[in-house]
Amino acid sequence: MKTKEQPFIMVIFGASGDLTKRKLMPALYSLYKRHRLTENFTILGVARTAYGDVQFRSYIHNQLNKFLDPKEYQAEEVGEFCKHLYYVAMDPSEADDYLLLANRLQELSGSAQPNNILYYLSTPPSLYGVVPVHLKAYKLNSRGSRIIVEKPFGYDLESALKLNNIYASVFDEKQVYRIDHFLGKETAQNILAFRFANGIFEPLWNRNYIDYVEITATENIGIEQRGGYYDESGALRDMVQNHLIQLLALTAMEPPVNFNATEFRNEVIKVYNSLVPLTETDFKEHVIRGQYTASDAKKGYREEQNVKPDSRTDTYIAMRLNIGNWRWAGVPFYIRTGKQLPTKVTEIVVHFKETPHHMFHQVGEGSAQNNTLILRIQPNEGVQLRVAMKVPGSGFEIKQTAMDFTYDKLGGLPPGDAYARLIEDCIASDPTLFTRNDAIEASWRFFDPLISYWKQHPDAPLYGYPAGTWGPKESEAMMNEHGATWTNPCKNLTDSDQYCEL
Repeated sequence: MKTKEQPFIMVIFGASGDLTKRKLMPALYSLYKRHRLTENFTILGVARTAYGDVQFRSYIHNQLNKFLDPKEYQAEEVGEFCKHLYYVAMDPSEADDYLLLANRLQELSGSAQPNNILYYLSTPPSLYGVVPVHLKAYKLNSRGSRIIVEKPFGYDLESALKLNNIYASVFDEKQVYRIDHFLGKETAQNILAFRFANGIFEPLWNRNYIDYVEITATENIGIEQRGGYYDESGALRDMVQNHLIQLLALTAMEPPVNFNATEFRNEVIKVYNSLVPLTETDFKEHVIRGQYTASDAKKGYREEQNVKPDSRTDTYIAMRLNIGNWRWAGVPFYIRTGKQLPTKVTEIVVHFKETPHHMFHQVGEGSAQNNTLILRIQPNEGVQLRVAMKVPGSGFEIKQTAMDFTYDKLGGLPPGDAYARLIEDCIASDPTLFTRNDAIEASWRFFDPLISYWKQHPDAPLYGYPAGTWGPKESEAMMNEHGATWTNPCKNLTDSDQYCEL
């Protein structure tokens, strides 16, 4: 990245919050350590907590000690990084407090109208529509400014449209960066390289050779301290409408004519617009909602802090989706996400069609002879292709065997993480891996009828599943309609494990 001559200021709203200390500051330190920030950079924290500059620096220094990889942490270097940190105590919801922000920005930049500013909204979603309006009132939305907005961008289609209108009244679309940290992951981007840089896969990447596709993003923890947010959100809004639908787009999109922001995002929106609308039959049969219940030492969802005792919020969602275009007609995409499942894993499993005639006897678990391709995003990042091979000895017995590639064979993943990559892209004004306004609206337009159905039918099934299991049994029944089962990885996946037998 080319160094900018003008001073660069990053303003973090919600600077005393969890996301800032766990993700944003480690990511910014990583960029600093790798000389990816300008020499003249400033990070200005904004929150209601009554810190001064010195107190804020001390707080962040202590948090970096906790959340940085020990191999990355160097006290002297962290201290130098923290010298670039400043703070203004204000309430982001109060219009009058933005005079404090304007004065501090003028002081730090030496200009009455600072131009190279990046705002980051690490705040509750309730402030997403408030902060831009106040920035505009104090003329803090210059053309050189950019703003990063965390998910969820909207609560439904109506609120997403309203938010997009607010941002359009304050910023140009090219200044707005709706972040999805999944797209910042090296292994998510590798899906594109795997598909479009290898000539052997593209001829097979269609309805003629692919039977069905699974997309899974599960966690082996509950909601932790996020009960207040999660009970108003649920798995559909928290994961499906943004993360999983993005992974589906990467899997199903057509090759862009050129790999640039416009062409890439055009192909993403085409996938969204090609999703076959869900019907009331789908709501009943092909959408499975679950909520984890107490099991052994693990508490149930309704026992979590700040969760209503009669809550009907979904912590698990499994769905069957279809794409109505030439490439994917008739190929079901099964997506699922959930809390308190046996392991944390994000992966895409492509199931190819079986051979038209079974010539050999298959040994081992199951009898399926179809090849599968696993693109694992986390943990144990890599690719696995499962093919049939002859078992040594007499006769012709066939067994499924895995051919593995993991990133540790290339020396591991590069330094930094998804947030570091995406923040750097935003600093460089590269919107490729950020969600465009029309994609936000298309995604909500697809899911909004389902949300409306749940509102109109509060007695719609919500299946309990014991914490630590793979979710409601009804999700398996949905897969069985296709003669399939979910691919459940082993429970002990870690970043350093090799792929285990499935």
